[in-house]
Amino acid sequence: MKLRFVMTALAGLIMTGEALGQGYSDPYVDGMKAYAQESGQASVAQYADEVQKVERANGYIGSVLPLPPLQKVADGVYTITGAMMWATKENFGLNNNISFVIFPDGVFVFNAGPNPVVAYSAHQMIKKVTSKPVKWVAIENNQGHANLGASYWWDVGVRNIYSQAYATEDFNKTYARLVERGFERGDAALYGMTRNMASNYTTFKEQATIDVGGGEKVELRYFGEAHTRGSTVAYIPSKKLLFTGDLGYADRMIAVFPYTNTHDWMAAFEKMHAWAGDEVTVIPGHGGPSSMAKVKEDTYDYLVYMRDEALKLIAEGKGVEAATEIDQSQFEWRPVYAQTHEGNARKIFNDVLRHLPKK
Repeated sequence: MKLRFVMTALAGLIMTGEALGQGYSDPYVDGMKAYAQESGQASVAQYADEVQKVERANGYIGSVLPLPPLQKVADGVYTITGAMMWATKENFGLNNNISFVIFPDGVFVFNAGPNPVVAYSAHQMIKKVTSKPVKWVAIENNQGHANLGASYWWDVGVRNIYSQAYATEDFNKTYARLVERGFERGDAALYGMTRNMASNYTTFKEQATIDVGGGEKVELRYFGEAHTRGSTVAYIPSKKLLFTGDLGYADRMIAVFPYTNTHDWMAAFEKMHAWAGDEVTVIPGHGGPSSMAKVKEDTYDYLVYMRDEALKLIAEGKGVEAATEIDQSQFEWRPVYAQTHEGNARKIFNDVLRHLPKK
């Protein structure tokens, strides 16, 4: 059945904060149901129910978005590298990575996508590579670009969606606001049908192992607070493949937010590095496929440099207002440098100050 109304009906949709929290209700289906009730025509009500079932079973019915090209990383390993900037209307909210690995029994996907339409579009790209079903989805943290596509995967039958416990808790707290931000960008057509699927997540605190068939496994690990409170790392031993989530960046300036714990981020990176080693292929949270050395340089080494420079200022008796004096010119080439470097400096300075030994 070709349902052309999905994109057009959603394009002009305006929803309240309360409605956003409840999830999308298709106005086309609602209209048919209202007419059926007023007219007493059971056949119209039955048709409305059938349309709703088809929509839900397919997760989404409409045009495939022109996402960034699929990149083959290794045999059976692919990634879609999102925009190296903020989520915008132009990049459909996809400013992190959606990756997948093909196993004997099915496909493992890392990150659910920023909305159901992006998730649907990524799934169409997966189907061009393999006929095997997606069976497992792991989510890197609590942020919208990792979570808000989960309803699509659930609707098409994925029953194993993994999320770290803190990430799930924080996502539930911010869900309505995350969807609202999509609407504020003018993306009602992408975010309108989003539903909060966190109650269906398989949560873990420290680690979880996914049996993906054929003697293969995916190991999920939590090493502590970092860019967010609950950052998930995924490792595939047979391929020496590491998904760092936002614990690791490559070729992009890291973003330090008010909730970011830069002190623990360094400690978490050290634990991850010691656990995974140097001889791994890395797909970071932001940026293309890389090496451990490159991700360490662009993430951990930056944090260490900024910490050490902050310590020098503190030793000179200077306060947080001096943090922007730190010379970050060596990082100017990194995307979103202009938008992040001053805020990064102030937050890292305050984190260093907060963790100084008490006299």
